[in-house]
Amino acid sequence: MVADTRRPSASSPDDGLEARLASVRERIADAARLADRPVDSMTLIAVTKYHPASLVRALAALGVTDVGENRHQEAQAKAAELADLSLTWHFIGQLQSKKARQVRRYADVVQSLDRASVVDAFAPTETEPDPRVVDGFVQVDLSGDPGRGGVPVDDVEALVDRVLAAGTIRLRGVMAVAPLGEEPRRAFARLREVSERVQRAAPAATDISAGMSGDLAEAIAEGATHLRIGTAITGNRPAAP
Repeated sequence: MVADTRRPSASSPDDGLEARLASVRERIADAARLADRPVDSMTLIAVTKYHPASLVRALAALGVTDVGENRHQEAQAKAAELADLSLTWHFIGQLQSKKARQVRRYADVVQSLDRASVVDAFAPTETEPDPRVVDGFVQVDLSGDPGRGGVPVDDVEALVDRVLAAGTIRLRGVMAVAPLGEEPRRAFARLREVSERVQRAAPAATDISAGMSGDLAEAIAEGATHLRIGTAITGNRPAAP
């Protein structure tokens, strides 16, 4: 959760990491107060794409418990290297159906369920008849741009039904990215409406994953429970390997 004052026992690979993390936590706390919401109802996910495992270890020493990754190979390697830590791994990138079973082996949460073929890929198989159940979010397309990922708003209920029928995914709620060029709060208000629709079919699916470094306050104002924060915590992203 957001509030944690533990300090690292070893030096950080980035001297500014602790200050940036503290600043993000303060922003979250301020936004929560303005929205009249308890700050401990929100989960901070540090997105560490392209950053080394050493930075994730430093974040864990600072009290971060949830880590988000976009790329399967990178996520898989980091999860293996950091298996000694009690981290919750969120896969937040677009997911290829053929990689779903591999992702399930290390990811605790998959936030990018956006089409039937991906959901179906989590089904039991002859070689894996009793697969690990993962938490899942249905990714909603708020932009109308299929290149950004997400299920169209009008098709959300059908995909939710498929997730509920799968038996291998515990539906947590919905996820989205605010469209470029649109006022973020307006977009997140639409996501909140979608969330309310989803809860009619799945009352326990109350979570909303929304908000990144530049729009976390707007997301909190519209009910976000999971915040995916990258550069505001990690600093500039290294070049792709």
